[in-house]
Amino acid sequence: MPTKQELLQAQIQHVDIKQHDVVALVDAMENMAYSARDLNRAARIYDMMLRDTECGVILCIAGSMVSAGMQQVFIDLIRNHMVDAIVSTGANIVDQDFFEALGFRHYIAGDEYKYGALDAQLRELMIDRIYDTFIDEEELRICDEVTHKITDSLEPRPHSSREFIQAMGKYLKDNGRTPENGHKDSMVLAAYELNVPIFVPAFSDCSAGFGLCAHQHARQGKPMVSIDSAKDFYEITKLKIENPVTGLLMIGGGTPKNFAQDIVVAAEIIGVDADMHKYAIQITVADVRDGALSGSTLKEASSWGKVDMVYEQMVYSEASIALPLIAGYAYHKKGYEARHGKKFAEILDNVPVTA
Repeated sequence: MPTKQELLQAQIQHVDIKQHDVVALVDAMENMAYSARDLNRAARIYDMMLRDTECGVILCIAGSMVSAGMQQVFIDLIRNHMVDAIVSTGANIVDQDFFEALGFRHYIAGDEYKYGALDAQLRELMIDRIYDTFIDEEELRICDEVTHKITDSLEPRPHSSREFIQAMGKYLKDNGRTPENGHKDSMVLAAYELNVPIFVPAFSDCSAGFGLCAHQHARQGKPMVSIDSAKDFYEITKLKIENPVTGLLMIGGGTPKNFAQDIVVAAEIIGVDADMHKYAIQITVADVRDGALSGSTLKEASSWGKVDMVYEQMVYSEASIALPLIAGYAYHKKGYEARHGKKFAEILDNVPVTA
């Protein structure tokens, strides 16, 4: 049996859209067919979204995208004002992005490990597998401990996931885990520095959940930190009210997709006549026929009053292929240069929010 050190050798490399001008390639796809033409239209809609300076762009991330090599794409979108808010699964933000910000890495698994026959061996070595990617479980435990430490530092009250992730960004800044100090950049840090709120509706379903669990166990009978999912929903709904024109760039589906789409309806429920999301793009491989949310089309969302049908596009592709092309196209078209960032987190910090 190979050793742990032997298996954790080849690091996942994060693709850098700044280094690859894909504009000509994506433009050529306009005259092709199938998903190529769909991808071209999605890229043009995203560029249009960015040129609309009134538009608040919401990035939704499901699945395990950071571990797949997408971290730098997301960082570039944040730092170039190409997204104004993020809704994600906890794995991307905590177990993967924050994890790498602490100095840890993801590793390439050999083909012989992809199909599960050797998973018992990996368990013995405390190596976790995401299809063809390895993570060191012992390093993940350190990430759990750091989130526990952050939890203990917070005021013992209900917090939105946005507030907690903001505290994670502050932790990185205060502890010098920044590019200026020779460390890797991260989504959590970039979002903290540029006032881009990150929401994780199912926040306990990641490494942060272990830290919160340990915190609450230790503080039984005492005031404690908890995550208020209703406050999350109210905060992001407030952003829709403050910035009526919105666009969605959705990677996968699941909870992040529904959470972001639903803010139109939530605004109406609290008495505000909100416009549907003006722009919407979804990259997915999910099938519409099982009725699940991840595969439901954007046209279906229109029937619920969530998404306008003029500038919407489904792209049926695995996201690690499609996203660098769509994001790279928009980056090199430079439609974002007139944008200065909405600083939505600053709005939420300065306006009292009570759920």
